[in-house]
Amino acid sequence: MFDIQPRVVGASPSLLSRYEEIATSTLGHFTDFGAITGLQPLRRPVRLLGNALTVRIPHIDGSVIRRALEMACPGDVLVIDMSGDEQRACWGELRSYAALRKGLAGIVTSGCVTDVQQLATLDLPVYSRGISPLTTRALELEGEVNTPVSIDGVTVNAGDLVIGDDDGLFVLSPPRAEALASQAIDKQCQEESRRRQLMAEYPEWFR
Repeated sequence: MFDIQPRVVGASPSLLSRYEEIATSTLGHFTDFGAITGLQPLRRPVRLLGNALTVRIPHIDGSVIRRALEMACPGDVLVIDMSGDEQRACWGELRSYAALRKGLAGIVTSGCVTDVQQLATLDLPVYSRGISPLTTRALELEGEVNTPVSIDGVTVNAGDLVIGDDDGLFVLSPPRAEALASQAIDKQCQEESRRRQLMAEYPEWFR
């Protein structure tokens, strides 16, 4: 049985705008909560920013991902909880084309991906546990969309803000993201000022 909940728009355009330039490592100076450290981007450089649309599948049955893709809107990030299965791929080439057609901001899965040669050529940020030839199947057994999921111990709710870059991933509730934004922006401005000073003093370091 599928449990399909309504899409949640928690990450507003104004909140997304504030986070356009905020790095995950900057957030890591202010909080441990929300950092997902066990997943890696399929390719670098990478930048992911969007509104979480959560999916939970029961290990081998990836059928509900199609329902999530049908519901998804431009700027959404599919966050897929594979219920502890870290060996199987729930994401590959054809689903990536569907995601690009819908204008998704990216994909985060607690499991693996496949078709990596093709995925590496696409402009779609993908974070996963790794790569696998084993895939999910369309069994139409059960699954959930827009219910709370867990990725590496981080609870992700529909509508959370998902931030990804070369250093990793952060997931923040919209109120938490609003509370941290000003501190993060101020810190990066200070770091940029210091960087410019060093570039002027030691140009040989920056090539």
